[in-house]
Amino acid sequence: MSSRDVTPVDAAGAVDEAMFRPVRGGNAFEETVERLLQTIKLGVVDPGDRLPAERDLAARFNVSRVTLREAIRALQQAGYVESRRGRYGGTFVSRTPPRPDRRSLKRVAMQMGDALDDALTLRYVLEVGAAEAAAGRELAASEREHLRRRLDETSAANLDDYRRLDSRFHLAVAEVSGSPSLTSAVADVRMRLNELLDAIPLLARNIEHSNEQHTAVVDAILAGDPEAARRSMAEHVDGTAALLRGFLA
Repeated sequence: MSSRDVTPVDAAGAVDEAMFRPVRGGNAFEETVERLLQTIKLGVVDPGDRLPAERDLAARFNVSRVTLREAIRALQQAGYVESRRGRYGGTFVSRTPPRPDRRSLKRVAMQMGDALDDALTLRYVLEVGAAEAAAGRELAASEREHLRRRLDETSAANLDDYRRLDSRFHLAVAEVSGSPSLTSAVADVRMRLNELLDAIPLLARNIEHSNEQHTAVVDAILAGDPEAARRSMAEHVDGTAALLRGFLA
């Protein structure tokens, strides 16, 4: 396993602001758990990598170290992280996180009812808008490289890593939109849907098609074509929604 510390952002910096922003008062423990799960499930911190130091995390979340440790302990008991002692110790993301139970997730989808359509609509508006906004900006060289790297990682991903790297790709599009608030909103809606996406099988043809659509989105953004970026992302998001509705019906 890697022993390097993770800087949760490569080029644009928006994921750092979105994932490690201060939590609101009143539910500090619950929100800290939620925020840490976001960094893990959305692939901001890779399996086997180390989370930032407790002191740093507590300061970023604006919570006490006691609250942070309780949140980490809860995730450790659930199997998402593991703690190690010693010079190269710390809190590490588990290489084999818990697998969701598909039957339970289908029940959750049924219970969500109209809330599922609400989440899908919100995702459409946010991610299509993010692609359009990104294409309308003059991107720095580091932002362009960041986007290309995430695309390459997703295109080369194996089945076990695909969902995580797909999430990181979509977050990268939001990052290069230049809006930390939009990145945060995209992360939140992805978290609402990702567990349900895990309930549907990864189909080879669908992955191939998704990668083609990802490439079209990136090409449009890098070419500075907002309309093409919007159209390509809309087609991609609509396809995912159709699969989700079909398998969870």
